[in-house]
Amino acid sequence: MIHFSVLSQQELASIPPRGWNSYDSFSWTISEQEFMQSAEIISQRLKPFGYEYVVVDYLWYRRKVPGADPTAHGFDVIDEWGRVIPDPVRWPSSKGGVGFTEVANKLHSMGLKLGIHVMRGISWQAYDANTPILDTSTGGPFTAAGKEWHAQDIGIKERSCGWMQQGFMSVDANLEAGRAFLRSLYEQYAQWGVDFIKNDCVFGADLEKDQITFVSDILQSLQRPILYSLSPGTSVTPTMSKDVAGLTNMYRVTADDWDTWGDVAAHFDVARDYAAANMIGAQGLKGKSWPDLDMLPLGWLTDPASNQGPHRPSKLTIEEAKTQITLWAIAKSPLMFGGDVRNLDNATYSLITNPTVLEINSFSSNNAELPTGGATKASVQQSTRYLQKHSLGLTSCNDPNTKGWSIEALGQNHQQICWKENLGTRKPFCVYSRKHLLAPSDEQLVYGQGKLHLSAIDGMNVCLDASPKRKLTSKETRSSFFSPCRKHAHQMWELNGDGALISNYSGLCAVVNKAEGETYIAYFNLNSEQTTVADMVKTVPGGLNLSNNSSCKYREVWSGREGVSNETIPSMTVPGHGCALFVMNCA
Repeated sequence: MIHFSVLSQQELASIPPRGWNSYDSFSWTISEQEFMQSAEIISQRLKPFGYEYVVVDYLWYRRKVPGADPTAHGFDVIDEWGRVIPDPVRWPSSKGGVGFTEVANKLHSMGLKLGIHVMRGISWQAYDANTPILDTSTGGPFTAAGKEWHAQDIGIKERSCGWMQQGFMSVDANLEAGRAFLRSLYEQYAQWGVDFIKNDCVFGADLEKDQITFVSDILQSLQRPILYSLSPGTSVTPTMSKDVAGLTNMYRVTADDWDTWGDVAAHFDVARDYAAANMIGAQGLKGKSWPDLDMLPLGWLTDPASNQGPHRPSKLTIEEAKTQITLWAIAKSPLMFGGDVRNLDNATYSLITNPTVLEINSFSSNNAELPTGGATKASVQQSTRYLQKHSLGLTSCNDPNTKGWSIEALGQNHQQICWKENLGTRKPFCVYSRKHLLAPSDEQLVYGQGKLHLSAIDGMNVCLDASPKRKLTSKETRSSFFSPCRKHAHQMWELNGDGALISNYSGLCAVVNKAEGETYIAYFNLNSEQTTVADMVKTVPGGLNLSNNSSCKYREVWSGREGVSNETIPSMTVPGHGCALFVMNCA
């Protein structure tokens, strides 16, 4: 279930970021045409589910010519100040020194956000050319101590990137000239309109704490909000991460994750340790920070460090893919899909847009792994318990439970629309139509078609927004979490004759649910042979204590099985490398 939100000036990365990254499907070879084709599809099919960042991964500045590959030297495009810029052959809109400006503008017009991958420090190519350093305050060469500074004054060639030895090296961030170079990079990215920066080869085994700190300071000083991500996470521990979590918004905690069962299985202990260390959703740069389990290599992919684009399906079985997306959700990792969206199969699409999975990823709390014996593992997490009795959400219009809305006229051209189903003696959940936002000609057209703006409180100039950003409980309808009503598809609704309230933006329907007492329990079978949930429960010391009450309603997400249990999980077969995900509502 994806929930309504009301837009406000929110903190950065208030929930785990969600988007698409080009690496798993294109390696380094993606072109502007392929990138924009992907963005168009994302805007239509994934953006309604919160996938908003579209990230071009590494080497967008490398010329795709004979001899070029991820380890080659001398093929990068740099400007007069030693800064990498997009290859104008692959990225023709970058000609004239405008970088990714046009790409960013196009993405922003679709409601998406642009992300780019950048490496540590300075390129070997700039170092070899000994390019001057730009002073952004003057627009000319950086001078200090009576000299003009160049790349070889700040580059530390003994500290080349461990996995790209001929590509990039550290800069001395303790030097004023080194800081001037870094400032010139990140101010340029902001000028291009970049919203997300993935900074590689600065964390884990290649830790560059000084550079991370200074880059974070630069981003903190910019008026433009830019999400800051670190990569990779080789040899990372929670202790190391605590030194950078407050400087960033997401940081990788594993090495690269590819489409093998071994890679998926390696994430369980890492996810457990970061949950136990209370690192999930900790304070970050201008908002929160999230341990990142890496991209989701599902669908149509390429190979690591390949010169070839997408050409093969993921090697994960459907059960292994379910396990991966479930673990990523319950660990509250950022969800960055890596497959080719131009060739997105229905099974993969269903996994990455599953409403319960996205609900868990965005809004659950108290997430932890339960200790188990043997070779099986269980992970349990409990959602936030809301103070009020119901919350407003979005779900498929095929769900019969959405048909619980009724309308009551409050005056000429003014209505109250209330949810009264399954609330017993509780006060109905109501929203109010409002009709004074649009110009008269637009009003006549839009409202003649039954389209409505819905205000949470009668007479307020704030409107509900169909966005997956956050939950809206009945308590919040009486708070200040609102923004002015706008002429935007996010805020347009239609009530049909069956009592369903439809979002014109997402095509989904509004529903009111109880928002307390809900627990999610995932059982992961790490063995290659099938087992049963009942057998796994026996391995949990002390068993499960879901409720002090007598019974719980349950639904298993992947099978659709529903029923009532007495404070335990019903027996169910779980395939090898598979999982069962239960939603428990205890009376």
